[in-house]
Amino acid sequence: MACTGACGFTLLELLLVVAIIAMASAGVGWALRDIGQSQLEREGLRLAAMLESARARSRTSGVPVYWRVTPTGFEFLGVPHSPRATDGETPSQPSGAFAPVMSWLDGGLTVTAASIINLGPEPVIARHDIVLGQGGQRVHVVTDGLRAFAVQGPAAAGATP
Repeated sequence: MACTGACGFTLLELLLVVAIIAMASAGVGWALRDIGQSQLEREGLRLAAMLESARARSRTSGVPVYWRVTPTGFEFLGVPHSPRATDGETPSQPSGAFAPVMSWLDGGLTVTAASIINLGPEPVIARHDIVLGQGGQRVHVVTDGLRAFAVQGPAAAGATP
C-alpha cells in the first residue's frame, strides 16, 4: 500500500506516548521501593517508640533508665519491676531490666551509638544520635534532648528533629 497523504505518527502523538510511558515507569519505581530501606526505617521507628516509652517510664517512676546495645539487640536497664523501690531509695546505678534483651527485627544490622544512653528521669536529656545501618543504607534515630526521638534519613542527620 502506498501512502497518499500524511503517513506515520505526528509529533504530538509521539510525545503523548513518551509521557505515558514515563509516568507508568515512575509509578512502578515508586511501588518497588527499596525493601531494605523500608525495613531499616521500620526498625528505626520501633526503636524510637521504645526509647520514648522508656523515657516516660523513667519520668513517672523517678528512677533513671539506661539504654544500651547488646551483641544481638538492645536492652533497657534501671527501672525496677515495681514502680517504686520497697526501701524508699532509688538505685544509684543501672540495676534490674526494664525489658528483656530485645533482638533486632532484621539480621545484619549495625548500630553506632554511645555505649550507654541515659533516658531520664529529667525532662531534658543530652542530645543523642543513634545510627542504624545495613549494607550501604543508614537511618538516624535522634533527639535534641527535649523533643521526642525521631527517625531521620542520612541527608537530615545533622539537623535537629
